[in-house]
Amino acid sequence: MSVWILIVIILVFLLSFIVTGRVRKYALDKEILDIPNDRSSHDRPTPLGGGLAVAILFITVIAILALSGFVSLPLAAALCCGGLLVAGIGWIDDCFNVRPSLRALVHLVAAVWSLYWLGGLNTLNLGIIKCSMGAAGSVLAVVGTVWLINLYNFMDGIDGIAGSEAFVVGFIGGSLELAFGRPDLAVISWLLASASAGFLLWNWPPAKIFMGDIGSGFIGFVFAVLAIASEKSGALPLLVWLMLLGVFIVDATATLLRRIVRGERWTEAHRTHAYQLAVQAGYSHKQVTIAVIIVNMILGCAAAIAALWPKFILLISVLVALALIVLRAEVIRRCTHDQSSSLSVNI
Repeated sequence: MSVWILIVIILVFLLSFIVTGRVRKYALDKEILDIPNDRSSHDRPTPLGGGLAVAILFITVIAILALSGFVSLPLAAALCCGGLLVAGIGWIDDCFNVRPSLRALVHLVAAVWSLYWLGGLNTLNLGIIKCSMGAAGSVLAVVGTVWLINLYNFMDGIDGIAGSEAFVVGFIGGSLELAFGRPDLAVISWLLASASAGFLLWNWPPAKIFMGDIGSGFIGFVFAVLAIASEKSGALPLLVWLMLLGVFIVDATATLLRRIVRGERWTEAHRTHAYQLAVQAGYSHKQVTIAVIIVNMILGCAAAIAALWPKFILLISVLVALALIVLRAEVIRRCTHDQSSSLSVNI
């Protein structure tokens, strides 16, 4: 790793902070605001679209790295063109609102585009074996990419949580990629972490600007592409990336399944994720976000162990998933109890 790469990463962080400030001013001038409603976790109108800085800087630097030969052209095409699609529809949605069906279609096109340039996903490293999936693997990868785009958006509901997730996961993932001999994937991951950190300075509780769909969807997409590219390269297995993103994946997926089973209109906005229930129970945005950061650091340790002892990747992945499911259930139980106790006292 050369010094100029470190300089670029630091520069991206500084520019992200500066550009986010400009985006905030633009959003205030144009009244691009998130207006609180009964399903919101905030209580005052807040500028939207801070993720624009993350997307612009990330795509620009990746394109430059591709032209310099540091990042392969197929990987750059997957990240930049697919990322532009996701970020573009996200920005339009932040400004004007678009139909969910149109947004989903664009996400699907971006996912298919990225899988085409990555060469599909025909095998999956499970540690003890490599599972051959054929064309079904690519289909699952497309579905998984679309889901990660959307679940990251679902989890962007309180101050600091999505930005800190991107920073911590990006930093740890990049460090593991470098350790396993993929400096290009490491730099891509660190660039995302760096751009997210610059935005996070504005979004840390109490937030002065929100990421918006443009940022949350874009970050989810980049993580999906990174995970698939890493799996295909033989470096860091996809399961390790899923572990790193475990907090978001488990909470969003479990919440969605629960709403579907209950017959609720799962496409509507709600406040039933574990992190949202924690805020409703009286914990501050900062407390919940810091708790998620701590869990992410623990997941980073588990991911590193799994990467160092690849024969145990599947076992560790299952144990991590079970631990997160139990943790989520306990958080919901305690928060529901706290809310009920508070209501009883008020009555």
